[in-house]
Amino acid sequence: MRLIESVPNFSEGRRLDVVERIVEEAKKIEGVWILDYSSDPDHNRSVITITGEPEAVEAALFNMTLKAKELIDLNNHSGEHPRMGATDVIPLVPVMNVTKEECIALSKKLGKRIGEELRIPVYLYEDSASTPERVSLSNIRKGEFENFASKIASD
Repeated sequence: MRLIESVPNFSEGRRLDVVERIVEEAKKIEGVWILDYSSDPDHNRSVITITGEPEAVEAALFNMTLKAKELIDLNNHSGEHPRMGATDVIPLVPVMNVTKEECIALSKKLGKRIGEELRIPVYLYEDSASTPERVSLSNIRKGEFENFASKIASD
């Protein structure tokens, strides 16, 4: 068995019905286990921890991102936590019989699919970063969602 873990963060922590609908997308994928999820209304953010075979986790993450895109409008969002998108981060962590390099390759594959199929801009960070200035997540988040359009135009 090969296992990875992912802890996607979604920019919704107040409307728990929305969070439940995002979690439901992971429940639909065979071979994905939801280990935990929690919401913080002050930060207006939810964190969901899932694990499973890499391909199953990838499918769940794509579906969760699609559902977040449908249900979360950052134009009507406020919270204490800096954010860039409805799906804010999707870290991938090797757990068993998977290498860090395989997780990096999967992050790039998933990011490409999200970008192409969902038409959502994707920034890869830390070990998956495509440039040195994108390694730090705080650098990517500078200007947050409100300045994202100008950031894309110049980046």
